[in-house]
Amino acid sequence: MHRVIPLFFALLFFFVADISAAIDATEATPKVPKPEITVKYGQTYVERESGPLKADVYMPATPGPHPGVIVVHGGAWYMGTRAQLTGIAQRLAREGFTAVAISYRFAPKHKFPAQIEDCKAAVRWMREQAETWKIDPNRIGGFGYSAGAQLVTLLGTSDAADGLEDPAADNSVSTRLQAVAGGGTPSDFRLIPLDNSWLAFWLGGTRRDQPEQYRRASPVVYASEDDPPMFLFHGENDQLVPLDSAQHLVDSLTNVGVPAEIYVAPKLGHNVTVFDRESLNKSLAFLKKELRPGALPAQATP
Repeated sequence: MHRVIPLFFALLFFFVADISAAIDATEATPKVPKPEITVKYGQTYVERESGPLKADVYMPATPGPHPGVIVVHGGAWYMGTRAQLTGIAQRLAREGFTAVAISYRFAPKHKFPAQIEDCKAAVRWMREQAETWKIDPNRIGGFGYSAGAQLVTLLGTSDAADGLEDPAADNSVSTRLQAVAGGGTPSDFRLIPLDNSWLAFWLGGTRRDQPEQYRRASPVVYASEDDPPMFLFHGENDQLVPLDSAQHLVDSLTNVGVPAEIYVAPKLGHNVTVFDRESLNKSLAFLKKELRPGALPAQATP
């Protein structure tokens, strides 16, 4: 992360604007009509003091139950919309997943761990409402890009003992994922220079001021043998989130025996890798493999 540059947030403003249409454009032209899907917009998955948080649910036409995927947008933890990854959510539904694209609270008003608490609330809601949304509660994965990838990989590596659960929630319902796919993943904020203030708006100060916050927000810190398989993709020329960040997480997982791999998109930078057809195809193939019936233990554990 030491090569992350101060233009990160300004560039991400332009990055998030037209992401949905661009992702749709990455899909190959189908030779047969696209399967029908059902979309339920604006479903409340949790109530916060600041107001309800919403999700859009994309479901296959077939009866189910289907594997579920929580879809988490990027935007540097302070901006963006769940509509950014509409194309991905639609494609997941056409391929047999129930995709749940969520909104979450933003910094600086809501600092970490508010964002991961919201993601965990969404996974809990997916399990509690599994019958309504045609989800198999024992087969739930995650997809995210950039800040969204940090959140889904943190969902993957953290568990109830790590102190990131909402204390007001019913934590008897598991928030663990069974597979994670993420792109442009920042995984270790402990590498941020001590007095750099780029993330102070989100983590409450510099790393010198708030070392524990920087540690807690780092998915790599929690890597352990019971984590789910992960597939990461990253642009070879990413100047915002260095490739080393994602590779560090993959190495940490493989070192403890967790299946993890990374695909490097040749010559691509941060803002365009999310549109890369090969990266998205590989992510979808990974989720299909890991969330297929029979690929998982019978019970999701907290």
